[in-house]
Order: sequence, then structure tokens, then C-alpha cells
Amino acid sequence: MDTAAATGLTFRDATDADVDALVALIESAYRGDSSRTGWTTEADILEGQRTDPEGVLAVIKSPNSRLLTVERDGTVVACCQLEHRGDHAYFGMFAVSPALQGGGLGKVIIAEAERHAHETWGVAEMHMTVISAREDLIAWYERRGYRRTGKMTPFPYGDERFGIPQRDDLQFELLVKPLARPAE
Repeated sequence: MDTAAATGLTFRDATDADVDALVALIESAYRGDSSRTGWTTEADILEGQRTDPEGVLAVIKSPNSRLLTVERDGTVVACCQLEHRGDHAYFGMFAVSPALQGGGLGKVIIAEAERHAHETWGVAEMHMTVISAREDLIAWYERRGYRRTGKMTPFPYGDERFGIPQRDDLQFELLVKPLARPAE
């Protein structure tokens, strides 16, 4: 699976009409029993919500951000946020339907996101933050060329918009990947 065409995927910007489907997708990939179908679940470390309609709509409406929506046969199967932050882009809100995880879609989607950020904004790096306790997820990103920086930011304990922590050692680690430079 090397290209979007080979996987039957369509990439487009999210619209207001996509909010409910995107919230349901993101929640299903990370929270509750449905998330246990896939491997990206955070259900053992966080309960409650992962996002909400207001958070998704804010990304859609932000002038420096886009919520890339991925469809297969007219059904939303994945999404990711891309935000232009000067010399780099931020990658977040990445979700693949749990029933489709493990089949290579994530690799195709992240590669398309990186290509888009580099070609559209001319950025040299992609940044993301991952809960440092998610060693399996961090290892997956490392296999995609991201490196751990050791730079940590605290988890927003007490703000249930981001979930209800089930442990007291959660923090985010910054991962960085240099993006391909055009041939000179």
C-alpha cells in the first residue's frame, strides 16, 4: 500500500457537516470498549472524552489549520489535523477507524499529511505530541521517521475536555520528523 489511489482513499478538508462523524471516529479510536478493537486505544489510561464537537469545529474553522478527512467508498474512515506553525507543521487529532487499524492505512495517511504540509506550507519539519506512556504508539511513529526529543509538556489534569486520567504520570512528549527537501 503505497498510494492513496491503491487504497481507494479520498482526502479532503473537513466541513461543518463532518463534525459529528469525526467526533464519533476519534472517540471510537481512542476511548471506550469500541477502541479496544484497534491498537490505538487509550482506554486503559484515560476515560471520558477525547474530543468534542466544539474542539473539532475549532480546528475546521482555524485559518492556519485543516482537518484532513479521509474517506473510502463515501464513508469517513480516518482524519488528522495539520496546523501551520511557522517553520513547521503540527500533526494531531489522528484517528483511523478501529476496524481498519493494522492494515497499513495509517502509513498512507501520515505520508499524505507530510507531503501536503511540505508542499503547501514549505515547512521543513512535522511536530506532534504523544502521551509518553504510549510506548507502542511512539514506536510506530519512530518507524515512520519521527524522533523522540525528550521535551515534555504536562497533561491537562483537571480539564475533562481531554479525558479523565487513570494514572498520575501522564505527560506529552514532542516527536519531530524532518520533511523531504526538494532536489536542488
